[in-house]
Amino acid sequence: MPYRELATRPVLTWSLVAVGARSPVAMAPLALVFLVRERPGGYGLGATLAAVYVLGEILGALLLGPRLTPERARFQIAAGLVAGAAAFAALGVFPHEHPVLLGAFALTAGAAPAASPGGLRTMLLSLVPERSAAQAMSFETTLTFVIWAATPVLATSLALGVNPSVPLLLAAGLAVSGAAGLWALPVGWKAEEAPAEGGSTLRVLAAAWPVYVTGAAGMGLLALAELVLPALLEQRHIAVGWAGPLLAGYSVAAALGSFGYGLRTWPGRVRTQSLVLLFAVSAVVAVVALVPALVGVAVGLLLAGVLTSGVQLTRTLALRQALPARMLAAGFSVMYAAVGVGYAASATLSGALLSVASPSAAILAGVGLTVVLAVVSALGERRMSSATEAAVVQDSRAESAAVDGRRDAEHRL
Repeated sequence: MPYRELATRPVLTWSLVAVGARSPVAMAPLALVFLVRERPGGYGLGATLAAVYVLGEILGALLLGPRLTPERARFQIAAGLVAGAAAFAALGVFPHEHPVLLGAFALTAGAAPAASPGGLRTMLLSLVPERSAAQAMSFETTLTFVIWAATPVLATSLALGVNPSVPLLLAAGLAVSGAAGLWALPVGWKAEEAPAEGGSTLRVLAAAWPVYVTGAAGMGLLALAELVLPALLEQRHIAVGWAGPLLAGYSVAAALGSFGYGLRTWPGRVRTQSLVLLFAVSAVVAVVALVPALVGVAVGLLLAGVLTSGVQLTRTLALRQALPARMLAAGFSVMYAAVGVGYAASATLSGALLSVASPSAAILAGVGLTVVLAVVSALGERRMSSATEAAVVQDSRAESAAVDGRRDAEHRL
């Protein structure tokens, strides 16, 4: 079975660390809304705090991710998780403080651990054989979707049934547990001693920009569908309460799709697979925007979940192929930031469109933007492939000329 090589103690330990590190991220936006909703203008303040938290994630991923080093990754990731835990705890202990102070806590909670997703992903790849990389990424994506399906429900239950501060205190505890669990894993991962030829770290990371565009486009489309779904259901005269079960079904379908991807080898290059799947998700979401019945919306979201998981997996594998091993953690962090930008941009776009257009029109506009970004990414991929082929041909000619030169000198002797 393709997943058999993942059934090891290090991978199990990594899984527990990942649950501790990623659960706070999944529950934070909703937990922040519940934390301040009883205050005057609470929902607006909660949305602002959630936006500040996401901004912190983006900035932290961009600033801290590229600074991860294979030799000190465990300490760096743990330090970020502990700092994030302190910020989460501060939010839970001081929920009635001034909004500016709460915003500073939220920014820190998002920024400090933002390098951990990329670092943990790279660490997982170092724990499995090279031939099991696709299965490892499938497993990681499946685990992520399970976390995202379970933790928002947990946060809601604790905030409403116990106390609004409890989800944030739980997030702090989970982050600390993740940091502690890191000491049962290797200190980092193996990588080449020096960056690959061709320029600085920033230049090498920037060269993979088509993969980042694909990631941002995929998450942006998902965010648009999620945020507009309640309004779309209301437009279709369907009970808004169906939004929760529909999104939960989406997450379950995505988890199953991630697991299914790793069961076999799929035809074509992973970058081609990613673009094809992104176009397919765009088509499915467009159908969801147009279909009038609840069953059609449900089937569309289930199919979108399966396809979206493929987009996430293939873009991760494509980035792994595009970057040298030493820069993988930095590249994954830049991808994390790009995904955050895509989500934030879609949230802003959906709010603006809903004020002037119907929910279905807003979703279709988002689909159009996604298609444009996918085309831009495809053109970038084609240009990169052409440049690589040209470089290979030039190197071959130079090597051939050098060999011919040596032959001429030998003949003269």
